[in-house]
Amino acid sequence: MYRKMKLADTVRIAPELLGDDVNDSVKVALINKLEGQIDKKIGAIVAIIDVKEVGDGHIIAGDGAVYYECVFDALVFKPELQEIIECSVVEIVEFGAFIGIGPMDGLIHVSQITDEYISYDSKNARLVTKESNRSLSEGDHVRARIVAVSINEQEPRDSKIGLTMRQPFLGKLEWIEEDLKKNEKAEA
Repeated sequence: MYRKMKLADTVRIAPELLGDDVNDSVKVALINKLEGQIDKKIGAIVAIIDVKEVGDGHIIAGDGAVYYECVFDALVFKPELQEIIECSVVEIVEFGAFIGIGPMDGLIHVSQITDEYISYDSKNARLVTKESNRSLSEGDHVRARIVAVSINEQEPRDSKIGLTMRQPFLGKLEWIEEDLKKNEKAEA
């Protein structure tokens, strides 16, 4: 889930930036320091939106830079358990599908895609169901539920987000539409 958060930090403004507007220099320093960073408590910092407050500068002996305490707004992304997301398939592998979820990727294991048996079509890089012959390929849009979150601050690439599509109204968007039409015909 994306959130706008008010955060505080101390940033180092290099000597060559000291003649510029302080707010602009602080924003550039925050962008360089924090964007793309992951914190377990707040999530992934996607963007620094606005600098709200800049405190007095502090100089440390032997360092020509000035350190400013500041308060700023940031756009953050933190996946929440049981959250329903709509996103695109970014890669198909033999054991499942990787899904792009904002700044992170999640995995839908083959056992969590559908109740049907699924085989991997390596020639066409897709997963195919046995009974209904439905397929899941790169670029397909899906709706899934987050069932596991493991954030690794030191190695963000090792963070894991587990997803499922084995519940009603989850799956490839075309599958959901087909199922809804079948239900409408059955009720009529």
